[in-house]
Amino acid sequence: MEKKKYGLITAITMIVGIVIGSGIFFKSDNILIYTNGSIEKGIAVFSIAAIGIIFGSLTIGVLASKTTAAGGIITYADEYSGRKVACGFGWFLGFVYFPALVAVLAWVTGVYICMLFGIEATSEILLYLSLASVAICFFINTVSRRLGGYYQNLSTFIKIIPLFLMAIAGLVYGDPKLIVNETTIKIGEQSGTWLAALGPVAFSYDGWVVSTSIAHELKNSKKTLPLALTIGPIFVLIAYILYFVGISILVGPEEIMKLGDEHLNVAALKIFGENGAKVILTFIVVSVTGTLNGFILGFIRLPYSLALRKMLPFSSEIEKVDKRTGVSKISAIFAIVVSIVWIWLNYITQKYNMLPNSDVSEIPIVASYILYIILYFNVIKLYKKGEVPSFIKGVIIPILAIIGSSIIVIGGLQNPMTIYYLIICSIVICLALLFLKVQNNKEEVELEKIK
Repeated sequence: MEKKKYGLITAITMIVGIVIGSGIFFKSDNILIYTNGSIEKGIAVFSIAAIGIIFGSLTIGVLASKTTAAGGIITYADEYSGRKVACGFGWFLGFVYFPALVAVLAWVTGVYICMLFGIEATSEILLYLSLASVAICFFINTVSRRLGGYYQNLSTFIKIIPLFLMAIAGLVYGDPKLIVNETTIKIGEQSGTWLAALGPVAFSYDGWVVSTSIAHELKNSKKTLPLALTIGPIFVLIAYILYFVGISILVGPEEIMKLGDEHLNVAALKIFGENGAKVILTFIVVSVTGTLNGFILGFIRLPYSLALRKMLPFSSEIEKVDKRTGVSKISAIFAIVVSIVWIWLNYITQKYNMLPNSDVSEIPIVASYILYIILYFNVIKLYKKGEVPSFIKGVIIPILAIIGSSIIVIGGLQNPMTIYYLIICSIVICLALLFLKVQNNKEEVELEKIK
């Protein structure tokens, strides 16, 4: 039997490392724009979203504790909701969720690399840097599982440094009066309903579910993963609020809204000087690449999980695992090809400003929380069957997770673009169900031939 590679620390750092490291650094301006510069409302949005994240992770943890099969969230959907839901969920994750977030994370990596080295961040330069960063992360994770895990642990500890440094700097040198400032700030025509800030906030939190992709590779996964899913999101919530408040009172909401992604560099220069700012930006680059690495670590395993269930074309080839690396090469190739397609899509939308105050990463966010709700109801069903003995774990926590996710969905719908995002996701899910139907018909024909 193959020895498990990952322990509790890697599982926690995977959650913290994926969640922290990108969204909080480049979405703060978006959040303030939606809240009209209100730090109080920003804190409220972070807290509201946390309900969905923390209780959602606790609920998924219940499902994780009941199986060690490969596939993570796909396994949970398959076992407790059926093949149709699993296939639809899997195609959504493989063709929209993972590649869209990988594309944006790679783009943000490029943005901060340009800041670090004083390079003009043209769309073309960011495209090339995006492709290069994705290629490097894919190489690391396909060459060695250990190497990918080690980098995840290292980058997680490194990324905490700038997060808390900026939080402390803000609390020491910032203006606390800005927290309760009642002045409404509007930048152009981009200010909107403050609950719409749940979109970028949800992105800032997103990624916690990716840790389930390595559930079958964890030591004592039935205990390890639920524990990691509890500790990770709570730590993230505390860190996020401290950072958001710190950076906001240090730079000022109006200035952050004007500067956009550049606000972090300005804050670092203000507090630490030019050399200190370079160090902070270096940490940020490591931080963002750590998040990117975590998503890719999970993504390269997703096609393999679907192939095991015959939910992809050429499944028999995809499910072949390289004995040396323990990773399916075809699964990894599938993931990188789809990622490149989305990198190009993100490049086009950014170059021509097709998604104002947004990016392609927000396309799958609302849809993902709708799909999570399906899994949460499964835990309640398991409680009714007596398979989850605890009323708190089987009913109370799932209900809170459903409420939290519903709030995120409602908030996301405040963005007029969300309806188009949901249409895109729905098309992908419909294609998945069509493929499954064709696949099932083929299997029935083959069975008839055998008879």
